[in-house]
Amino acid sequence: MVAERSTPLREERIPWAAMAGIIATVTVFAVAQGLTYPLLSFILERQGTPPGLIGLSAAMTPLGFIVSAPFVPALARRIGGARLAILCSVLAAATLIAIAGTQEVQAWMPLRFLLGFFANPLYVISETWLLSITPASRRGRIMGLYSSVVSGGFALGPLSLGLVGTKGWPPFIIGIVAFLACGLIVLAVVPRLPRIAHEGKAMSLGGFFALAPLLLLAVFTAAAFEQILLSLFAVYGAALGSAEQRIASLITCFVAGNAVLQVSLGRAAERFGSARTMLSCVLASLAGCLALPLIFDAWLVWPLVFVWGGVSFGIYTTSLIQLGERFTGQALIAGNAAFAFVWGIGGIAGSPATGFAMQLAGHQGLPLTLGLLCGVLAVLLLAKRRRGFVADESV
Repeated sequence: MVAERSTPLREERIPWAAMAGIIATVTVFAVAQGLTYPLLSFILERQGTPPGLIGLSAAMTPLGFIVSAPFVPALARRIGGARLAILCSVLAAATLIAIAGTQEVQAWMPLRFLLGFFANPLYVISETWLLSITPASRRGRIMGLYSSVVSGGFALGPLSLGLVGTKGWPPFIIGIVAFLACGLIVLAVVPRLPRIAHEGKAMSLGGFFALAPLLLLAVFTAAAFEQILLSLFAVYGAALGSAEQRIASLITCFVAGNAVLQVSLGRAAERFGSARTMLSCVLASLAGCLALPLIFDAWLVWPLVFVWGGVSFGIYTTSLIQLGERFTGQALIAGNAAFAFVWGIGGIAGSPATGFAMQLAGHQGLPLTLGLLCGVLAVLLLAKRRRGFVADESV
């Protein structure tokens, strides 16, 4: 009886200071990452690099996510989550300095891999921290807030290119400072950070894949969607004669949609269920893919890109909500690592595949590829829903 009475009280107690530190840390990190994708694509485009090679270069960062993911739980246990986050922020800043000092796609391949390798642990640790301290009754709104603020960080990255340009050291300095600021924020809030739970049996990434394959497919789709837009939208716009500043602004609008709409999507997940909200996001993303070629040169592209950004990233937000609903302890850590692994797979597969599709079918290969991704996920979600197997996948 005591446990039953105390549970609601614990669920309503929200550690806002710890949450603010966690969200601020990963948001500043997102500023730097949001800047690097379009910045490096613009530089490579000016050098006359083929779209397929630009996509392959962009895929190196998610490849770093993939390779580092299996090591994150053990590293967090061994050296501590806070120390690992600080170390990764410093190493990411050093990597960006090396990228700025070179201007060749071949040299950027291993460096962009290292950037993803050092970035991934921070996201895994931060999301594990946040899910472990978020009350179940507020999970939708808080994870929506997390996604919104982090997306705002990504939006500031491309936006800064409109202020400082894409040439020389100034855009790189913004990213370097942001990476270092991330480590300083973690250092400042260490006493308030939660300990990562270690209860339960250790779980491998493969074990988690067997538990939630459709949930991980949703993460794959969200990752590929975002990586493709960030890395190749510049190429798509250039093929249609759009200026660099307009393309950068459209990318900013896309990511701004992520930032503004996630809290509303989180509330929708609390009211209507995370599974139903995810399906709605997938269908809306598919509609955006169909509409983009028709209105790219019209003013309607701005509201389209804004909403498109929100619902496409909402697939990931609702996936996070479901992860927190279903798993705790070691399974939660493994789930976050699996999310990072699949996010990397989505990025590394999506960008080069779309780049080559654009070489073969022209610039419209971009919305066609995105539409195919969303269409496949929508069909599987609808099929699962119709069969009524809600318990296994929460969809």
